[in-house]
Amino acid sequence: MKAVTDTLGLSRSNLVERLKGRSKPRGSYHKAEDAELLPIIRRLVDQRPTYGYRRIAALLNRERRAADKPVVNAKRVHRIMGNHAMLLEKHTAVRKGRLHDGKVMVMRSNLRWCSDGLEFTCWNGEVIRLAFIIDAFDREIIAWTAVANAGISGSDVRDMMLEAVEKRFAATRAPHAIEHLSDNGSAYTARDTRLFAQALNLTPCFTPVASPQSNGMSEAFVKTLKRDYIRIAALPDAETALRLIDGWIEDYNEIHPHSALKMASPRQFIRAKSN
Repeated sequence: MKAVTDTLGLSRSNLVERLKGRSKPRGSYHKAEDAELLPIIRRLVDQRPTYGYRRIAALLNRERRAADKPVVNAKRVHRIMGNHAMLLEKHTAVRKGRLHDGKVMVMRSNLRWCSDGLEFTCWNGEVIRLAFIIDAFDREIIAWTAVANAGISGSDVRDMMLEAVEKRFAATRAPHAIEHLSDNGSAYTARDTRLFAQALNLTPCFTPVASPQSNGMSEAFVKTLKRDYIRIAALPDAETALRLIDGWIEDYNEIHPHSALKMASPRQFIRAKSN
């Protein structure tokens, strides 16, 4: 045993205690500054109950940078949240079948826009349908439209396309061709919509039939909107839901940390790129 302890640099008495199972287990580790961070982390978790530790860490560090304080490592946030039962349960769902990665990202803004829709039901049974346009690089929701107890029409899609062009370029026609990727829904494939898109300098592109994963950028936003906004909102009726959507989109664009943007929000990312 002496040779072992000398090699490992351990005391023999300590090694004997460990082998006999008498040594006390190491307790939870706490840094002195954890007490300062805990109430801030708890507030952020209360505000964003669907956020994991990485996004909570991103929000925490935004506040600390604004206050000229040093940033905190995400692993430390994970430890504090774990010590106080604030971590999300691990996802255990099993995916079936072959997965399509759906990567449609480009190397700068305004090269490809993706569009899709979703629906959700209010507590009184009324149904909201929402369509949106998202930039495949900076992930901003540029334009959106929503209706209650009806389908998204071709006219709704065309108005949304025009709004997106006007917001990005302050004009009624894009200065260069932009791919507009969507599914094969009739509102998108209608002749009037395709001609209108071309007039805006948008190039209509459609995902393969029965392959919604090919528009992975849009699918990812649908998942985010449902998880972080819709499922935790009070939605008694369609009127209430329609009022809330603008705030959800604004929050996503301005605040929501995005892993593909190094935990910046879409508009933070856009501002950083323009500086």
